Amino acid sequence: MLDLAAAAGALTAALVDVESVSGDEDRLADLVEAALRRYPSLSIERDGNVILARTSLGRSERIVLAGHLDTVPIAGNVPSHVQGGTLHGCGTADMKSGLAVLLRLAHLVGTQALDPRVDLTWVCYDCEEVDAARNGLGRLARNRPEALQGDLAILLEPTHGIVEGGCQGTLRALVRTTGVRAHSARSWLGVNAIHAAAPVLERLATYQPRAVDVDGLSYREGLNAVAIAGGVAGNVIPDECTVTVNFRFAPDRSEAQAAHHVQAVFDGFEVDVVDSAPAARPGLEGPLAQAVLAAIGGEARAKLGWTDVARFGELGIPALNFGPGDPNLAHKPEEHVELARIAQAEAAMVRVLS
Repeated sequence: MLDLAAAAGALTAALVDVESVSGDEDRLADLVEAALRRYPSLSIERDGNVILARTSLGRSERIVLAGHLDTVPIAGNVPSHVQGGTLHGCGTADMKSGLAVLLRLAHLVGTQALDPRVDLTWVCYDCEEVDAARNGLGRLARNRPEALQGDLAILLEPTHGIVEGGCQGTLRALVRTTGVRAHSARSWLGVNAIHAAAPVLERLATYQPRAVDVDGLSYREGLNAVAIAGGVAGNVIPDECTVTVNFRFAPDRSEAQAAHHVQAVFDGFEVDVVDSAPAARPGLEGPLAQAVLAAIGGEARAKLGWTDVARFGELGIPALNFGPGDPNLAHKPEEHVELARIAQAEAAMVRVLS
């Protein structure tokens, strides 16, 4: 059983020690559901491996607190361990420390140790670290958008204790080249598709990304090759090659505009967009978001990465990112989080809700 009364650092360690690679969140979802059901004042429901909890206090505003249960594949870094004041392990930064803060807030509200000035919805969901089509929050947004309604959403994603507004959009595309297969001893009878990919790589190497200000925050774009595949056998001239590219785009572009841009960069080649998720504007203009920002510390920066704030943005709900983990450590084998930062993040969120 998860003990939500434990300190946030100890709770983070307990969460890390339950392996929950994307697609294998069942056990952790069971434990989170069981822990939340101990609080009679919270209304709990489950949708697949999405756990929802709500208050009904009659407040005039509602904040949605969201965090994903899954991690990237384990890299020899589970179970967790503490060294000095630092907790090491898969998901410590992204985002089981943020999940621990989210669950601690549920404990404080559920035991009436915290009387929040807003009503609250907690959403713990699966499959954030994989293709957008599998995302549990996305499924809920498509099928039951009313379950996510609120005046502001806060994603407890890793931000190193600083509010990060909006997020970049992300798009993956396959850029294909073709040739003619032949025996490598008589290569002049064929056309090498891998060689034909050289201009694709040259365009990527010389690409100049934009840095653009959106609502006062600066977003830097990026277009990069993330995989290349081709080849038939050690004595065959290949007739197919595929370069997978990832475009991280600023919130001033729609998904359609981002796809058009990638197709323009690789004009003359076959381009197939296989995965896409929208960007989100900062969403910091409203009075509730401004009050949250002031309670946390008054500083904000752009989120360089994609998070589910974009899904809330599509529902018309302003959203921001705030969590104790360092995003620069996300997905690394040496992933870790400072225990003091977890406690500080919990204290900041208590200020937000008090």
